[in-house]
Amino acid sequence: MTTRRTDPELLNTVLQLLTDQGATGGLAEGIRLLVDEAMRQERSQALQAQPYERTKARQGHANGFKPKTLATRVGSIQFRVPQVRGGLDFYPSALEKGVRSEQALMLALAEMYVQGVSTRKVSAIVEQLCGNTVSSTQVSQCAAKLDVQLQAWRSRPLAAFPYLMLDARYEKVRHGGQLLDCAVLIALGIDPNGKRSILGVSVALSEAEVHWRHFLQSLQQRGLHGVQFIVSDDHAGLGAARTAVFPSVPWQRCQFHLQQNAQAYIPRLDQRAAVAEAIRSVFNCADRPAAERRLKEIVVLYVTSAPKLSAWMEANLPQGFAVFALPPAQQLRLRTSNGLERVNQELKRRTRVAGLFPNEASLLRLVSALLNEISDEWQTAKVYLNMDNHPQPSV
Repeated sequence: MTTRRTDPELLNTVLQLLTDQGATGGLAEGIRLLVDEAMRQERSQALQAQPYERTKARQGHANGFKPKTLATRVGSIQFRVPQVRGGLDFYPSALEKGVRSEQALMLALAEMYVQGVSTRKVSAIVEQLCGNTVSSTQVSQCAAKLDVQLQAWRSRPLAAFPYLMLDARYEKVRHGGQLLDCAVLIALGIDPNGKRSILGVSVALSEAEVHWRHFLQSLQQRGLHGVQFIVSDDHAGLGAARTAVFPSVPWQRCQFHLQQNAQAYIPRLDQRAAVAEAIRSVFNCADRPAAERRLKEIVVLYVTSAPKLSAWMEANLPQGFAVFALPPAQQLRLRTSNGLERVNQELKRRTRVAGLFPNEASLLRLVSALLNEISDEWQTAKVYLNMDNHPQPSV
């Protein structure tokens, strides 16, 4: 019988491997030792008994080990997977669990690879990530397993969220033999405690009203209620769907996007800085009456030198005033949809590795995995919004 090595002994062994063989030569063996030990410890926890321990709490018995070779970034590694007998359903999480977003990215690339639409870059990445070639069967099996987890997250029950942010971004997808720009629709909610959550995500062929309406209705069907304020940009399809699904909820048009939209109506380049400062002076007013007075002043100021800009500001800037009805402590966070803009930047950072997706399911899988992880991180982060003096939504 071999004596089980203690953790310090195991770590010393791994360090010695890295010292003797270097990071390249010793890393794979070090990983094998650490993972094997973690799996043995997990088996003992599942059995509720250490090896050869006699206890009434025991749930089964150890039954040796089974070799399993996995392709990793440091090459193929053969692990010793602990087996059990006695009716206990056990499989070590070290071999099951992975970062879902990385799995989804690998699958997106692998799908492109096996479907013959990959570039040299994609083929190289697949080889680097997987360590060897992949088959369509492997891809399908991995995708099906991951899709079950992500679908459960996308369809989870919702509760009361007073604040709702909506936005969309576009990714290139192969559809019906063509390369199309598909819309990724995203909903962010802020709960009564001031915590953020990604409420849902959907992939659609456009931002048409029918897609936004279906998406918003699906949030309601999952239990979303108590929405008191919505922040978004001015998408025509979203506006119509929002009015239909949340007809009496105040809407805040993103002030950041309003600033950007104004650029299209400025006749001369040398006016841009001054116009941007003028619009900021409206949005930075202490209250709505002050903002309305300042808006009238800049409308008059530009009525001669930039008449189209003047008319546009008069008609559109008031759509960014709804935030003045909220408590001052909440206005800075809710006057723009920048909370979702940062999420979109993170999505872009990961999706650009693929470049294009072989189908909508592949795109939905990756963005769902990323958003799931982002939302989970928010739950343990600091409170995003001060909800003091805010009326609690009805339940």
